[in-house]
Amino acid sequence: MNDIAVERSGNILSIKLNRPAKKNAMTSRMYIAIAELLDSAATDDRIHVVLWHGAGDSFSAGNDLEDFMKNPPGPGESPQARLIRALMNFEKPLVAAVQGAAIGGGTTMLAHCDFVYAAEGARFQLPFVNLALVPEFGSSYLLPLRFGHARAAELILLGKPFDASRAADLGLVTQVVPEEKLLATATETARALAEKPATAVQACKRLIKQAFCEQLEQAVKLENEEFAVRVRSDEAKEVFQAFFAKRRPASAA
Repeated sequence: MNDIAVERSGNILSIKLNRPAKKNAMTSRMYIAIAELLDSAATDDRIHVVLWHGAGDSFSAGNDLEDFMKNPPGPGESPQARLIRALMNFEKPLVAAVQGAAIGGGTTMLAHCDFVYAAEGARFQLPFVNLALVPEFGSSYLLPLRFGHARAAELILLGKPFDASRAADLGLVTQVVPEEKLLATATETARALAEKPATAVQACKRLIKQAFCEQLEQAVKLENEEFAVRVRSDEAKEVFQAFFAKRRPASAA
C-alpha cells in the first residue's frame, strides 16, 4: 500500500510511514499492514533489524481521526490491537527515527522500540485525556515503569506537548541529534545491530523484556477494554464533534 513504504537493505527492513500530507496519521489499514510486516519479519531469518521512520516533516500524528471515528476499536481484536500484539511479540531489534510530530500513538508506539533517535525539533504528546480517551499500546504500564508515577501522570493526565530534550531526559529517546543526521544515525545503529550474532541479540532482547511481559499483556488488555468504552462515551462523542466543527467542547466551555 502507498501509505507504507518498505525497503530491505542487507539484513535491515525499513518501514516508512508514507502519508506526509497527513503527518503520517495512522489508518486502520496502516496498523494492519505494519503488524503484518512485523509478523513476517519475525520469522524471516534474512531480517535482523527493523528501522522505523516517517516521511516528510513528521513521524506520526497518531490516529487519523476521520478513519478512527468510522472504525472505532472494540475491546477485542482491532487493527490497533493487532499492531500492539505484533510489537509486544517482536523479538528482533526495533530502531526508530523521529522528526517533527509524534502524537498519541506516534509517541506510545516508541515505548516498544529498543532505540529511538529524535531530531532536535521533534515534538511529543499524549493527548488522550484531551480527547476523553485513555492511553494505549501498553503505555499506562510502560511509562510509569520507565519514568515513575509523577512524570507519567504529568504526561498522561495533562496531555501537554514536550520536546525532544525532555523525551531524552525521561528515557523515551535514546539520543537527540540534528535533523540532517537523524536517519543516518538511526541507520548506523541498525547496521551495527545487523552485524551482531542475530540469535544472541534476540535472546538478549527477550531476557530484557521477560520480567514485565505478563504485566504488560494485562495492561494492554485493560487499556483496550477501557478505550472501547471511552471512545463510545457521550463525553468522547462531544469532544470529537467539537474537533471536526472547530469549536470548544461543551465540557470545556
